[in-house]
This record gives sequence, C-alpha cells and structure tokens, in this order.
Amino acid sequence: MTERDPAQTPDRVRVEHDVRRLVREEIQALSAYHVQPAAGLIKLDAMENPYPWPAELRQDWLTRLREAPLHRYPDPTAAALQARLRADWGLPPGVELLLGNGSDELIQLLVMALARPGARVLIPEPTFVMYRQLAQSVGLACEAVPLRADFDLDLPAMLAAMERHRPAIVFLAQPNNPTGQLLAPEVLARLVEAAPGLVVVDEAYAPFADFTALPWLAGRDNLIVLRTFSKLGLAGLRLGVLAAPAGWQAALEKIRLPYNVGVLTQLTMMHVLDHPDVLADQAAAICAERARLQAALAALPGVEVWPSQANFLLFRVRAGAPRVHHRLREAGVLIKCLHGAHPLLADCLRVTVGTPAENESFLHGLRAALAAAPGPL
Repeated sequence: MTERDPAQTPDRVRVEHDVRRLVREEIQALSAYHVQPAAGLIKLDAMENPYPWPAELRQDWLTRLREAPLHRYPDPTAAALQARLRADWGLPPGVELLLGNGSDELIQLLVMALARPGARVLIPEPTFVMYRQLAQSVGLACEAVPLRADFDLDLPAMLAAMERHRPAIVFLAQPNNPTGQLLAPEVLARLVEAAPGLVVVDEAYAPFADFTALPWLAGRDNLIVLRTFSKLGLAGLRLGVLAAPAGWQAALEKIRLPYNVGVLTQLTMMHVLDHPDVLADQAAAICAERARLQAALAALPGVEVWPSQANFLLFRVRAGAPRVHHRLREAGVLIKCLHGAHPLLADCLRVTVGTPAENESFLHGLRAALAAAPGPL
C-alpha cells in the first residue's frame, strides 16, 4: 500500500483546487522571485553596499530615532523628505516626486495605472526581471527585444518593436541589470523621442555611473526616472523615488497605498541626507574596487568580463557557470548564477563589488574553482 503524503490532506487538496480555479492563469504561470539563502557566506549576489555606516553616524541616527512618533501614522506624502530630495538633486521646476517601498512598488504602480486591455510593455532583454514579472501580474503583455551579443542595445530592433507593438511603457534600466552597461545619451534620447507611450528610465545604479536623466525631465513629458537608495547602502530601508513631469504623480497617487513609507524610513533618510559625503565616499570606493576586480577577472584564463557602470560585474566562464557557482558556494562565497535565465547569459555569473577583503576571497575561490577538474556537482 502506498503511503500517503502527509502534506496532501483533504483540506490541502481542496485549497490547491480552489487556487487553480480562482487565481488568474497568468499568475499561476509566474514563478516567485527567489532569494538565495546566504547565512554564513560572503554575500556578493544582491548588489548591496558592503560598507556599514561609521559608528558616529549610527549613534546620531539612534538618537534621532528615539524621538520617532511610532504611535502616529507617518506623513502620508513624506513632504519634508520630498523637499529635501528636490533640493539635493536640483530638480527642474514642474517635476514632481512620488515615494515608494523600494522602486519595485513604483514599477508596480506604473503597470497598474497603464494596464488597459491590449496594452503592452516593451523591454530589452536580459534586464531586471521585475519589469516582466510585474507587468504580467496585472495582465499586461510584455514584449522583449534581445540585446546584441555584446550586451549592447539593438537600437534598430527596439525602434521597430516600438512601431509594431505601440507599447504603453518602455522600461530601460540605466545602467542595465545584469549587464552593467549604460546607454549612450543619444541612444536614450532617440528612444524617448520615438516612444508612443511612457519611457521609464530606472537609475537604480546611478551612484556608480556617469549619467543621469533627471535634468531631461523638464522637456520630455513622456519620461519618468526611478531612483532607489538600496544600492547606495540602504537596502534594508526600502525607499524608491519616482520623478516625473507634472501630472503623472497625481494619477499614480490614486492607486498608491496610504502610508507606504514609514516613520522610521522618513527619519532615517533625512539623517542620511544630512551626511551626503558618507555614502558618496563609499560609492567612490566601490567604483575603485570595481576597476580592480574587472582587471583581475580579465586576467584569468577562460573568463570573459564586461565593463560595468554599476556596482557589479557580469562575466562568463568556459568551465561552466553552474559548476563554478557551486564551487564558490562551497568555498563560502555567494554570487549570482545567471545561466539559464536568458540564452544570451549562457555560462554567465554576476558578482557584486564587495570590500577589498571580500573581493580577494571571491577571486581566490574563483581561481580554485576554475582550476578544479570537472566533476559532478
């Protein structure tokens, strides 16, 4: 007699039946975003800033938090924080801000707002997976144009796809994740001019790049710029910022959940903005380490690495990405294996730029993994 799976109780079977019956088919077809367990490992898989705050900055922050009115709802629009960001970024007149629980929430608001029947999203691929995930979750079709073999944008193909699909939204990560490449300003301008709908430029990695589209917002009504503080050193805070010409913010406010940016986040960000040199110096240190790490990877036999304007590097290994990823993990280093995520990413891995010591541990583990004889995983 076959032993019954204890998980398959009558109640569980009924629930699974109801899920299949009631949940939209496009949701059932999606896969949940997977985060790799990292306990006990050198974590170089998620594009985080590896440097903690200085002790004096942390102490002043704790003093500030002691006065946080946690018994009250937060300022619903974070008006003081918005005003500070406008001033610090030098935003042109007529540009409005909307704050979110990370830029993911802001992307979700955009696709929700533009999800008309038959509307489409257009992306180059490979790129940030949440553009497709969130578009499909609200019923938007997502069209993709493959990047070139060198991971540069195929401009003629993108323009042709715009003409064919007439997308409501074009998402462009600038620099792109997972490739780290930055679109030339003239290419970006051509895409914005040709777009029949909205162009969203996602500048998650702007602190490590040589370009921002924020000044362009004054003269382009169909352009929105996203920013996040997650890559700059506040990944645990979850704050995203949407900057857009007047009118877009009012429309998105209608579907933004109230009080989506909490008291602690608002207070912490005001504290951080009082000390801009701390995170700026850390970003500069990461860029310096990025150059050193890229040179070290380029010198390894069997490794191809691409230049990056983000805080990570994409590289390909002849030894097989899954095997190298597994051996690095056994050596105590966690990076991202992209093999299988897209045909262009065959045998590709992505490593976040860490501290000098973390990067040396990664390079040591990578050299050992490349030198090891092939064998079963």
